Amino acid sequence: MVERTKLRPIASGLLTPFQGLCFLGFQLLFVLGTLLQLNNYSRVLGASSLLLFFSYPLMKRLTFWPQAYLGLTFNWGALLGWAAIKGSIDPAIVLPLYISGVFWTLVYDTIYAHQDKEDDLKIGVKSTALKFGDSTKEWITGFGILCISSLALSGYIAEIGWPYYALLAVASGQLAWQIWTVDLSSRLDCNRKFVSNKWFGAIICSGILLGRLSS
Repeated sequence: MVERTKLRPIASGLLTPFQGLCFLGFQLLFVLGTLLQLNNYSRVLGASSLLLFFSYPLMKRLTFWPQAYLGLTFNWGALLGWAAIKGSIDPAIVLPLYISGVFWTLVYDTIYAHQDKEDDLKIGVKSTALKFGDSTKEWITGFGILCISSLALSGYIAEIGWPYYALLAVASGQLAWQIWTVDLSSRLDCNRKFVSNKWFGAIICSGILLGRLSS
């Protein structure tokens, strides 16, 4: 019933729900094989994320904040990646990193959700796009500021070198460009801005690598 997604395999009938479940089972086995290569702490941490992953698809039916729940789910890797290397979590560094990812998700997925707001209204599901309405840019500006602030805090506590902050400033500009220029009434432009987040992520990743090399 959603224009943008009606041609996806299960929605269009190309695959049956049973075939989808079989593919899901294959993916979970692959993930399990990967998880078993890690330390015990990471195995438990990784397995604990399954509750988030399985419950996320229901959130649009329960709350106007599914994008926040998606942020909690998608960014679990910030916790797991650190634990896989260190064998535990350093909350002072990892929690700000995780929180920054949650706020980033709230920015890009709220923009993304504006593509479907008319269809979501028709079928009765919820999103931050519907929650914020005409105030969306003000909300995602706040989320963007919190994202960048949390990234700066995480980098400071981790004692990353100056290239990280230089590239964090560049990433801030990229995020600000998205928010200020997005046309929330245009599905095409919302998708364009959403996809542009690959550059935000690449800039932050480069900053972490260069900052660590220089420190």
